[in-house]
Amino acid sequence: MAPIRALIFDVDGTLAETEEVHRAAFNRAFAEAGLGWHWDQTLYARLLKVPGGLPRLLSYLDTVEPGASAVRRGEMAAVHEAKAALYARMVDERLVQLRPGVERLIDEAHSRGLEIVLATTSSRSNAEALILATLQIEGLEKIRAIVGGDEAALKPAPDIYLKALEVLGLSARQCLVFEDSQSGLSAATAAGLRTIVTPSTYQRGADFSGALAVLSHLGDQFEAYEHIAGAGEGESLVSVPALQRWVADDDDMLGLLTIGGRPVF
Repeated sequence: MAPIRALIFDVDGTLAETEEVHRAAFNRAFAEAGLGWHWDQTLYARLLKVPGGLPRLLSYLDTVEPGASAVRRGEMAAVHEAKAALYARMVDERLVQLRPGVERLIDEAHSRGLEIVLATTSSRSNAEALILATLQIEGLEKIRAIVGGDEAALKPAPDIYLKALEVLGLSARQCLVFEDSQSGLSAATAAGLRTIVTPSTYQRGADFSGALAVLSHLGDQFEAYEHIAGAGEGESLVSVPALQRWVADDDDMLGLLTIGGRPVF
C-alpha cells in the first residue's frame, strides 16, 4: 500500500460555495453591458453542466441568439472579463466563506508534510483570490501549485488532474482528490485518482458512483459531516489518519478482488 502523499482540491463548490457569487457576478456584468439577461438559480443549474465560465456564456448566447456572429461571440470575452473582475471584488469583500473542515484539513495535511495542489476549471487568478481572501498569504504558501482551467482542457476531461500529478511527480495512488461535482469526479477517476466528494448546493442528488466517499462536508469539531456513501460511515470529520485508513481499506478491498493481478468478478 502506498501512503497518501498529496491532497488535490477542486476549488469552486469544494473549498467554498462560490457558485452563487459567480452567478451574481455574471448578472452584474450583464446589467453593466446592457444585455438585459438574468440567470436565476434554475437556469444557472442547467448552465453549470457546461464547464468553464466563458464556454458557459457562449453556450447561453447560442440559445438566446442562435447564429450569433463571430463579432458578437467575441464580445462575450469582454463580458466574461468584466464578470471575473466583479467576482474577484466580491471575494475580496469576504462574501465567500470556506466550507466546514477545509481550513482544518489543509492545515493538518501541511503540518504532516503532505503536498497540497488546487486543480480547478476556473482560472488560477480566481483560485488565488479565494485563498488570499480566506486563508491569507499564509494559506497560499501552503499550496504547492494551482492548475487552472486556463492551462488545460476542462473537466470532465482528466487533463487538469494529469497535469497536477505531473507537477507533484507522484502516482495517482499516492494522491487523493476532493471534488463537489459529477464532472469533477469523472475527471479525477479518468486520471486514476481516488476521490472524496462533498456535493455543493447545485450538485446535491447527482450520481457519485465510484467515489471513495461521499460526505456532506469535511466536518469540524463542532459540526460533524453527514455520511452519504462509501468510506467514513460512523465518523464525524475527515482527518489525515482517517484518509490513510480509508485508502488502506480500499487497497485491501482491491486485493480481495484480484488474484495474481487478474480481476475476480
